[in-house]
Amino acid sequence: MDEMASEPKRQAHRAARGHRWEQVELRPYKEDERALFKTVSRQILFGDPDLACELRYFEVAPGGFSTLERHEHMHAVMVLRGRGECLVGREVRKIELHDLVTVPPWTWHQFRAGPREPLGFLCMVNAQRDKPQLPTPADLTELSKDKTVARFLGTNPAAP
Repeated sequence: MDEMASEPKRQAHRAARGHRWEQVELRPYKEDERALFKTVSRQILFGDPDLACELRYFEVAPGGFSTLERHEHMHAVMVLRGRGECLVGREVRKIELHDLVTVPPWTWHQFRAGPREPLGFLCMVNAQRDKPQLPTPADLTELSKDKTVARFLGTNPAAP
């Protein structure tokens, strides 16, 4: 018998203080030592094998950022806390409470919190996902040709 099938499924999780849910593990954002990020946590809110998707909550501390990456799968994001900016492809935009962001497949993306408050967001993805691709130096050079993207990434647009 499948171990998951023998465990009782919890039907509801009460929210705790500070955008935490009871009986939902607070996990590290990444377990990939190659990924560059700063002060991000995650909680998997729904990840049942019967679902074709997974709903996660990420929280980026003030001044923090997620990894610049791309994948085969898409993301559907809704901001639940704070303000910041996101890069999707070659578009940089400010984001705040209740904004929705769609990240298409194979699109570079990154989320950054503002300097004074955390940025918290829900992210829905496929339950079965591919591993993220990190940018190569050539990818960073290409992205940095756009001055707005270069500013967002903190790179010099004139650098090769």
